[in-house]
Amino acid sequence: MHGFFLLHVSHTHGLQKHSADARAFSFIKILNLMQNMSYPPQMLFVENVVGFEVSDTHDQLLEVLSSLNFNLQEFILSPLQFGVPYSRPRYFCLAKREPMRFQNASVNNKLLRTPMCLSQTVTSTSQDSDHQTEEEQDPVCKPVKDFLVKEADGCIQNGTILQDYIVPPNLIERWGNAMDIVYPESKRCCCFTRSYYRYVKGTGSLLATSENLQWVPEEKLPISSLKELRLRFFTPREVANFHSFPSSFWFPDHISFRQQYAMLGNSLSVAVVGPLLRYLFAEA
Repeated sequence: MHGFFLLHVSHTHGLQKHSADARAFSFIKILNLMQNMSYPPQMLFVENVVGFEVSDTHDQLLEVLSSLNFNLQEFILSPLQFGVPYSRPRYFCLAKREPMRFQNASVNNKLLRTPMCLSQTVTSTSQDSDHQTEEEQDPVCKPVKDFLVKEADGCIQNGTILQDYIVPPNLIERWGNAMDIVYPESKRCCCFTRSYYRYVKGTGSLLATSENLQWVPEEKLPISSLKELRLRFFTPREVANFHSFPSSFWFPDHISFRQQYAMLGNSLSVAVVGPLLRYLFAEA
C-alpha cells in the first residue's frame, strides 16, 4: 500500500491570500505531483487552520482528489469535543482512493463538526451541529487542574512556581485587559500559539494561581486586582499535556523555553488526530 501523510498550514486569516500565500506553494506543488504519479497515495490526511475550507486552495484539493477517485470526509474538530479543556479547532480532510472505502460512507463529501461519525455506528450526519459552539457539541471536559504539572515534574519547587513562568508586572500593566485568564477549575483555555511566552496578547491563556481571589469572566478586573491573581504562563510540559502528548514526551535540555513553546504551538492535538487516524486506517 502506498500511503501518504500530509500536514500543512496555508490559509491566512487576515489577508485572505488563499493560494497566493507563499505558504501554499508547497501544498499546491504536491497536488500537481500527485496527478502525475504512477502510484498515487492510497490514503491522505490533511490538517489546516479553520478557514482553509473556504479557500481556493481547498477547491484545488477537492478537484485533485476527485480526479484521482478518492472518497473523502472533512471535519472541523477541537480537543474540547474529546474532553480536553483546550479550544483549538482545526480543519481535517481524510481521503481513501477507490476501491477503499470509509466505514461510514454515508458522510462522504460532507464537512462535519462533530466526532460522532468516527465511531462505527452513526445515527445522523449531525448537520444541526454546524451552528453549535464547541461546548454545546461536547460540554464534558476535565478541569484545567488535571493538566498542570506536579512537583515531581521539576517545574514546581516547595510549592512555588519557578520565577521563569510568572507574568512580569509590567506586562500586566500594559496588556492586562487583553489577557485570557483561567483558573485550575476552568473547563476551557485558549489555543496556544508559537508566540506564547514571548507575548501575552492573543497567544494563549494565563493561569491564576492565587487561592484568595475568584475570577469572574464577565467582568474586567482593574490592573491592581490582576496583579493579585499571581498570573503565570503554562509550562511547556502543561502545554504538551493540553495537546495530549504522552507523559514520556520531553524536550532535550538545550531547547530553550521559547523554542519549546514555538514547536508546541505548531503541533497537533493527539486527542483529535489519534481517533481520526484510527478511523482513516479502519477497514470498511
